[in-house]
Amino acid sequence: MTKILIVDDDSVTVSLLETLLELDGFNVLIARRGADVLPKMAEDKPDVMMIDYHLSDAHGVDIIRDVRAHDDFKDIPIVMASGMDMSVEAEEAGADEFLLKPFEPAELPELFNRLISG
Repeated sequence: MTKILIVDDDSVTVSLLETLLELDGFNVLIARRGADVLPKMAEDKPDVMMIDYHLSDAHGVDIIRDVRAHDDFKDIPIVMASGMDMSVEAEEAGADEFLLKPFEPAELPELFNRLISG
């Protein structure tokens, strides 16, 4: 089963994404703080990560840079989402895709599967 790590501190967003992605057959992992990302990745080894730009304790781009600097996780596909167009910052940090909120959650399974399959 494909593991998706959702990094977001908005409980409504997390709950919605978790429900929808689980219905599509994904195993959903949650990190609500930037500080939790690397330990969670080391423990659960997700196949893809989706991260919000604004977290309570960090900016998503900083977390992406940390992930890309780690040998074990440097190749994991990363999707960043934000209500503001932060696509340039996301790309420069190492994100594979950027989604402008609001996005269509129903499109996520196809996006994740495409990123995982290369």
